[in-house]
Amino acid sequence: MSDQYDFIMGLRALRDYKPEPLSNEDLGAILEAGRWTGSSKNRQSWTFVAITDPERIQGLAEHGDFTQPVRDSVATIVLVQEADGNMFDIGRAAQNMMLAAKAIGVASCPITLHRTEDANEFLGVPDGAQARYAIALGYPTDEAKPRQFGGRKKAAQVVKLNHY
Repeated sequence: MSDQYDFIMGLRALRDYKPEPLSNEDLGAILEAGRWTGSSKNRQSWTFVAITDPERIQGLAEHGDFTQPVRDSVATIVLVQEADGNMFDIGRAAQNMMLAAKAIGVASCPITLHRTEDANEFLGVPDGAQARYAIALGYPTDEAKPRQFGGRKKAAQVVKLNHY
Protein backbone atom coordinates (compact mmCIF):
# COMPACT_ATOMS: atom_id res chain seq x y z
CA MET A 1 0.00 0.00 0.00
CA SER A 2 1.00 3.64 -0.33
CA ASP A 3 2.35 5.91 2.37
CA GLN A 4 -0.83 7.98 2.12
CA TYR A 5 -3.01 4.93 2.71
CA ASP A 6 -0.94 3.91 5.72
CA PHE A 7 -1.17 7.48 7.05
CA ILE A 8 -4.99 7.44 6.82
CA MET A 9 -5.19 3.99 8.39
CA GLY A 10 -2.98 5.18 11.25
CA LEU A 11 -5.21 8.06 12.39
CA ARG A 12 -6.15 7.56 16.04
CA ALA A 13 -7.78 9.79 18.62
CA LEU A 14 -5.20 11.01 21.12
CA ARG A 15 -6.25 12.54 24.43
CA ASP A 16 -2.96 13.51 26.11
CA TYR A 17 -1.74 17.01 25.27
CA LYS A 18 1.14 19.24 26.26
CA PRO A 19 0.08 22.55 27.85
CA GLU A 20 1.83 24.43 25.03
CA PRO A 21 -0.63 26.55 22.95
CA LEU A 22 -1.07 25.67 19.29
CA SER A 23 0.72 28.02 16.97
CA ASN A 24 -1.51 30.27 14.89
CA GLU A 25 -0.01 28.61 11.82
CA ASP A 26 -0.96 25.10 12.97
CA LEU A 27 -4.47 26.08 14.07
CA GLY A 28 -4.95 27.96 10.79
CA ALA A 29 -3.79 24.95 8.75
CA ILE A 30 -6.26 22.65 10.53
CA LEU A 31 -9.13 25.09 9.99
CA GLU A 32 -8.15 25.51 6.34
CA ALA A 33 -8.33 21.74 5.85
CA GLY A 34 -11.88 21.87 7.20
CA ARG A 35 -12.78 24.81 4.99
CA TRP A 36 -11.61 22.95 1.87
CA THR A 37 -13.56 19.79 2.66
CA GLY A 38 -16.04 18.80 -0.02
CA SER A 39 -19.71 19.24 0.86
CA SER A 40 -23.14 18.38 -0.51
CA LYS A 41 -23.81 20.59 -3.53
CA ASN A 42 -20.80 22.64 -2.37
CA ARG A 43 -23.03 24.40 0.19
CA GLN A 44 -20.29 24.52 2.83
CA SER A 45 -23.09 24.78 5.40
CA TRP A 46 -20.84 24.89 8.41
CA THR A 47 -19.09 27.28 10.72
CA PHE A 48 -15.98 26.33 12.67
CA VAL A 49 -15.66 27.96 16.09
CA ALA A 50 -12.06 27.74 17.29
CA ILE A 51 -11.80 28.10 21.04
CA THR A 52 -8.38 28.80 22.55
CA ASP A 53 -9.27 30.74 25.70
CA PRO A 54 -8.78 28.33 28.65
CA GLU A 55 -11.90 29.52 30.47
CA ARG A 56 -14.04 29.13 27.35
CA ILE A 57 -12.58 25.64 26.78
CA GLN A 58 -13.57 24.62 30.32
CA GLY A 59 -17.03 26.13 29.82
CA LEU A 60 -17.53 24.25 26.56
CA ALA A 61 -16.63 20.97 28.27
CA GLU A 62 -19.73 21.35 30.47
CA HIS A 63 -21.94 20.58 27.46
CA GLY A 64 -20.88 16.98 26.92
CA ASP A 65 -20.63 13.82 29.01
CA PHE A 66 -17.17 12.58 28.00
CA THR A 67 -15.30 15.82 27.50
CA GLN A 68 -12.07 15.33 29.44
CA PRO A 69 -10.10 15.66 26.17
CA VAL A 70 -11.66 19.12 25.74
CA ARG A 71 -10.74 20.05 29.31
CA ASP A 72 -7.15 18.94 28.64
CA SER A 73 -6.89 20.58 25.21
CA VAL A 74 -5.26 23.89 24.35
CA ALA A 75 -7.71 24.42 21.47
CA THR A 76 -11.03 22.91 20.53
CA ILE A 77 -12.85 23.40 17.25
CA VAL A 78 -16.64 23.20 17.35
CA LEU A 79 -18.19 22.22 14.03
CA VAL A 80 -21.49 24.07 13.74
CA GLN A 81 -23.98 22.60 11.29
CA GLU A 82 -25.85 25.48 9.70
CA ALA A 83 -29.62 25.24 9.17
CA ASP A 84 -29.30 23.94 5.59
CA GLY A 85 -26.40 21.59 6.39
CA ASN A 86 -26.17 17.91 7.22
CA MET A 87 -24.24 15.66 9.58
CA PHE A 88 -22.49 13.81 6.77
CA ASP A 89 -20.68 17.00 5.75
CA ILE A 90 -19.82 17.81 9.38
CA GLY A 91 -18.27 14.35 9.71
CA ARG A 92 -16.27 14.83 6.52
CA ALA A 93 -14.94 18.18 7.74
CA ALA A 94 -14.05 16.72 11.13
CA GLN A 95 -12.11 13.85 9.57
CA ASN A 96 -10.23 16.21 7.25
CA MET A 97 -9.26 18.43 10.17
CA MET A 98 -8.10 15.43 12.19
CA LEU A 99 -6.01 14.14 9.29
CA ALA A 100 -4.51 17.61 8.76
CA ALA A 101 -3.73 17.83 12.48
CA LYS A 102 -1.93 14.50 12.37
CA ALA A 103 0.04 15.60 9.31
CA ILE A 104 1.48 18.59 11.19
CA GLY A 105 2.09 16.82 14.49
CA VAL A 106 -1.06 17.86 16.37
CA ALA A 107 -3.09 15.30 18.33
CA SER A 108 -6.88 15.32 18.05
CA CYS A 109 -9.93 13.67 19.57
CA PRO A 110 -13.54 13.93 18.34
CA ILE A 111 -16.08 14.94 20.96
CA THR A 112 -19.89 14.95 21.16
CA LEU A 113 -21.61 17.85 22.86
CA HIS A 114 -24.56 15.94 24.30
CA ARG A 115 -26.39 19.03 25.54
CA THR A 116 -26.53 20.67 22.14
CA GLU A 117 -29.06 23.37 23.04
CA ASP A 118 -26.88 24.49 25.95
CA ALA A 119 -23.79 24.41 23.73
CA ASN A 120 -25.63 26.50 21.14
CA GLU A 121 -26.44 29.11 23.77
CA PHE A 122 -22.90 29.07 25.18
CA LEU A 123 -21.45 29.69 21.71
CA GLY A 124 -24.13 32.10 20.48
CA VAL A 125 -25.17 29.78 17.66
CA PRO A 126 -28.16 31.17 15.71
CA ASP A 127 -31.54 29.43 15.63
CA GLY A 128 -31.67 26.54 13.20
CA ALA A 129 -27.95 25.74 13.48
CA GLN A 130 -26.45 23.26 15.93
CA ALA A 131 -23.17 22.73 17.73
CA ARG A 132 -23.13 18.97 18.32
CA TYR A 133 -19.55 17.94 17.54
CA ALA A 134 -16.09 19.23 18.36
CA ILE A 135 -12.44 18.29 18.00
CA ALA A 136 -10.07 18.64 20.96
CA LEU A 137 -6.53 19.56 19.87
CA GLY A 138 -3.06 19.80 21.32
CA TYR A 139 0.52 18.81 20.77
CA PRO A 140 0.79 15.21 21.98
CA THR A 141 2.75 14.34 25.10
CA ASP A 142 5.58 11.86 24.67
CA GLU A 143 3.40 9.28 26.42
CA ALA A 144 0.28 9.90 24.28
CA LYS A 145 -1.14 6.65 22.94
CA PRO A 146 -4.55 5.79 21.53
CA ARG A 147 -6.85 3.96 23.90
CA GLN A 148 -7.58 0.41 22.87
CA PHE A 149 -11.21 -0.67 22.92
CA GLY A 150 -10.86 -4.18 21.53
CA GLY A 151 -9.73 -3.63 17.96
CA ARG A 152 -11.95 -3.67 14.89
CA LYS A 153 -14.81 -5.92 13.90
CA LYS A 154 -14.02 -8.44 11.20
CA ALA A 155 -14.59 -7.18 7.65
CA ALA A 156 -17.34 -9.77 7.09
CA GLN A 157 -19.31 -8.21 9.95
CA VAL A 158 -19.40 -4.72 8.44
CA VAL A 159 -18.81 -5.09 4.70
CA LYS A 160 -21.52 -6.43 2.38
CA LEU A 161 -21.35 -6.77 -1.41
CA ASN A 162 -24.34 -5.79 -3.54
CA HIS A 163 -26.92 -6.17 -0.76
CA TYR A 164 -27.19 -6.28 2.99
